[in-house]
Formats: sequence, C-alpha cells, structure tokens
Amino acid sequence: MTQQSRLMAQAHLHMPQGVAENYRYWGDDRTVFIESAKGCVLTDCDGKTFVDFRLGYGPIILGYRDERVDAAVIEQITRHGTLSGFSTALDTEVVQQIKALCPNIDKLRFANSGTEAVMGALRTARGFTGRDRVAIVEGSFHGLYDEMMWKSDIEHWDPHGTQAPQVIPFGAGIPASTRGLLDIIELNSFESLDRLFAAHAKTLACVMLEPIIGNAGSISATPDWLQRLRDLCDQHGTLLLIDEVKTGFRVAKGGAQQLYGIHADLTTYAKAMGNGYPVAAFGGRAEVMDVVGSHKGGVVHGGTYTANLVAISAAHATLKILAETDAFATIDRVGTQIQEVLGRVFTAAGIAHAFAGPPAMFGIHFTPDVPSNYRDWRKTDSALYQKFAWHLIDAGVMLEPDSREPWFICEAHQSVDLAWLEDVATTAMHKAMQD
Repeated sequence: MTQQSRLMAQAHLHMPQGVAENYRYWGDDRTVFIESAKGCVLTDCDGKTFVDFRLGYGPIILGYRDERVDAAVIEQITRHGTLSGFSTALDTEVVQQIKALCPNIDKLRFANSGTEAVMGALRTARGFTGRDRVAIVEGSFHGLYDEMMWKSDIEHWDPHGTQAPQVIPFGAGIPASTRGLLDIIELNSFESLDRLFAAHAKTLACVMLEPIIGNAGSISATPDWLQRLRDLCDQHGTLLLIDEVKTGFRVAKGGAQQLYGIHADLTTYAKAMGNGYPVAAFGGRAEVMDVVGSHKGGVVHGGTYTANLVAISAAHATLKILAETDAFATIDRVGTQIQEVLGRVFTAAGIAHAFAGPPAMFGIHFTPDVPSNYRDWRKTDSALYQKFAWHLIDAGVMLEPDSREPWFICEAHQSVDLAWLEDVATTAMHKAMQD
C-alpha cells in the first residue's frame, strides 16, 4: 500500500471526502498529498516530484518558499507578533505599494481571501449606489458564498440547440432566494449588455467580471466590449467591479486593468499579492470607498484576521519584489516559451489548438480559434485535453485536468528544462490520442 492510500484511508475517517476543501478531491486513487514544495516543484507523500503549473490555483507568483518573502514574514513575527486587533504602520505602507502599481485604487481595505474581498466590494457597491442587483459574466467565478454560487450548466447544454444554458446552483445548500438579484450575461456579447441595462439599469448596483476569466481557460473580454460596458455603467450610474483575484499582480504590475487601459470603480485582489500567504483586498475610487465606515449608514466591513502581520508582511515583500525586479519579464518570457513548446507538440500531433490569455496564466483550448465566451469553450475538445492532462500528471507535470483552469507561471519556472517538457508532452499527447 502506498503512503497516498494510507493517508487517504485515514483522512476519510475525519473529513468529508477525506480532504480539507472540495476541489482537492480527485478520487480515492488520485487525490494528491504533498510533502513539500520549493520553487516550482512539488514532492508528494510517496516521494514523486512534479513541475507544478497549478500553483495552488494561482497564488504562487515567485515560487514556493521564496526566501525573500519568507524572511520578511519571519522577521515580522519575531519582532512584532502576528495579531493585535489594532492598526500598524505596515497597513498604510502596503496600500501605498498597491496604489503605486494600480492607478485604479484611491483607497483600500484588506481581507483574508478572494471570497471575502468580493463580499466586501459587493456590499460597498450596494451601499454606494443604494441598489441591490448585480450582474456577472457567464463562466466567471467570484468565490464560495451563496449569492455568487450560481452558474450556467454548460456541461449539460446542447451547443447545437437554440436554448441558453440553464442557470443552476453550484450544489446543495444554496437558497433559491439568492438567485433573485443576480443576472448572468455572456462575455463579448453586445446584445447581452443591451438587454441587461434595458431591463435593470435603475436597480443594478454593479457589473462584476474577470476580464480574463480564470475559471474558463483565460477566455478574455475584447477591449471594445469592455469599453462598452464601462460606458454603459457610467451612463446609468452602475459601478464596474473588476475581480482581479487571479489576474491582480500576475498578468502585469497593474493587473488586467493595465493591459486593457480601462479602470474599474471597485477592484478585488488576492492570490498573487502574497505569493501564497492568505491575504486579499478590495478598493477603488475614494468617493465609493468612503461609504465604508462606522458613520451612520456606512457599510460595515471587518474581520478578526484582517491585515494580520503574517499576511501584510508577505504582501509587502511580494509587491516590493514585483515592483523593483524583472520578475514579470521573466514570467512572461517563460510563459511564452512554454506555449511555444506545447504548440509544437500539438502541431506535430495534428491537433487544432489555441492559447488564450497572457503568458502568466494562459489557457489551452483544442479548437482552431480562441473561444470568445464560455459557450465557445463547450465546443472545444475538452475530453482530449483531460486525457492529455492526466498523462502529463502521471509523468510529473502537475496541472488541473479540466481545460477551464489555466496554466499558471511563476518566476521559478525559469529553471524548467524545456526539452524535457517537450518530450513529456509529446509522449502524453501520443498516449491521449491512443486512449
């Protein structure tokens, strides 16, 4: 019996599915138990190593156990502790770092996760506008709390039919009442935008979206479509809320908004801002953020562990490295090289393919053209991708088997042997095509 089997059997006695959260369960035989992580390499409980392109769903931007970040955290803990329930000078320093990178931010509050940041931003949007409705984009993901846990059932949708996908909850325990104030629109559909504002312009607090969708293979908004959304929001007093939990401090120093040159009224951040430490934030225009506070009628925001020194010191060190070094250039270069390697493999195998998104978090779609929305993803050969992915994992390349998850690149990936990766990917594709 392997150590993985023993750990899985033991874990089943104490946790549902034997895991700490749903998305770590890959089945009793495939669930991964990690012993250690360093740079871009994972080592599992049985001693097998993996070059990791999953990166914990995106937080690792420099590399696991980056000495520069870890040393800053250790120093903070040693000198100042972890938590006091009061403010520190470091709070303001980190906000100033973020503002220097992100001109869309005037004021900001911290949180502990992407879900918390979205909750705070959405409450702020409603508090500022006095409206209740919110619209999101099909295929996007905005955290695990009830109101955002509705999705288009793309898996059971007929792409050749005339009906739109059914909207369903993520699972059990989501009250039907949470659906009532939520609209779901199609990415890059001008008609969908027009219908949304024609029906709900007076009650719509915000439109929330990932311009580069982190749960749909980095399918991205077109600049024209995003600008049209920005203009409609301005015209109707609706706030534009851009969720940069995955793209923030990853795809560029200023996130996706730097790439587009279009700024939101409110923005959420998490993941890469702490290189794996649990830190998040939401912020935006001063007049919008100023509704947050203890004044009468103000928006309530809080959290016992908000701006704890472990999280804030990690963000301080990570953001300093990203601002002052060539880490982003390295990440973009390596991401581009890896795409070139994979592109050669797919071309040699006669597989139509398209890469979506920037080099730091790119999606792979087995289709001739880059999908323009989530429904287009349904038409890709995701079954072949899944077979390919499992063979890569077996060979020591870690990624998410679902093609809706991007390949994440960190600075430490500059050490990857590209010739090895090409050989492994070639073999994996050959096996996938024979399955």
